[in-house]
Formats: sequence, structure tokens, C-alpha cells
Amino acid sequence: MSAIKDITQLSKLVANKHSWAAAKAFKSYEMNEADRVALSHCAIDLLSIFPPVAGACALMSAALAVGLERHMKAPIHVVAGTLAVEGVPVFGDRRPIDGSLVFSTSSPDWDGHAWVMIGPYVVDISIFRTAYSAEGSARLARHIDLTFAPKKGLYVDHWKRTRQMGLNYEPQYVLSADEVTSLMGGAFHVIKQARPASSS
Repeated sequence: MSAIKDITQLSKLVANKHSWAAAKAFKSYEMNEADRVALSHCAIDLLSIFPPVAGACALMSAALAVGLERHMKAPIHVVAGTLAVEGVPVFGDRRPIDGSLVFSTSSPDWDGHAWVMIGPYVVDISIFRTAYSAEGSARLARHIDLTFAPKKGLYVDHWKRTRQMGLNYEPQYVLSADEVTSLMGGAFHVIKQARPASSS
């Protein structure tokens, strides 16, 4: 599937994977202060326990989505596609992705990007960590340095405004609940492997 250009198209993809009621809630959602606080706490908690590993956007997004669902009554979906900086892809190549194949494993091997959407809001928990890492795209790192304050951990913005920040989130696939659960298993494995061995 080609990249989706507007929230109406994306809500149809949500409906295909979930339900029309889910799509309606997704399209009409507006973030309130309580949800912002819950989002901040969940992100801080995850960033504190998830090790800095490359290519973990899908695992981190799934883990964040699962955590958010426990604390918020909001339309939360993990979305996959292409991330472009100033119109140039840095993750993904805008070609169709077979999401059901890519996300059939708890540790997907692909070159695209995954993020969370809470209604029309993009929530990207991996972008800054990736930009600051040795494995990150030089184009992304340069853009992040010039556009944002240092040491940020979470990017949240309305999907339409992300383009004004020079970031193009181009959705191509909405993950199912089962796919998110599978990725959460992969995230748990990564977190568990990073913990020091118990002394007992």
C-alpha cells in the first residue's frame, strides 16, 4: 500500500484492522492534559528500562502502546511506514510493505519506521534515541540537532504539524492487536536480556 496522505485515509486503515467504531474514535480524538501526563510518565518509564539498541522502533512503539492502554482511554495504534526528513526518506523507501509478513515475528527485520498514533497525534519514542546513536542516519541526526532542544526523549505532535518540523511520517500499515502483542513479547525479551543477572 502506498503512503497515506490524510487522517481520513488512515482512519479507514484503522477500521480495516480494528473496527469502524475504532476509526471514528481515532479520527475525533483530542488530547487532554490527563492524557499528556499519562503519556509522559509511560514514556519516561519505558526509556529508563529499554536498552539503547539499534532498529528497535517497532518494539519500543509496541511497548509504549501497551503501557498507554493501561493508563489512558484513548484510540492508540502502532503504525508502520516511512519516515522522511525534509522530504528525503531516512527509514523506509515508500514502497509497499507487507505488514502481516513483517510483523509476523516478535523481532521484525525491515528498514522502515514504526511509531504510535493516539488519534491524529504522532508519538515517536525512538526518534531521538536513534538520532543520537552511532547507528543513526546522519541526515536525521543533523536535523534533530538543528530543530530540537538537546536530550529530548519523546516526540509528540499533531500529524499535520510534523511536516512543519521537517518530519514526514508516511503511514502504510496499522498493526493489529495480535501483532502489537507479539512485538511486546520481543520488547520484553530485549529488556530482560539487558538486566544484570540476579545475585540470588
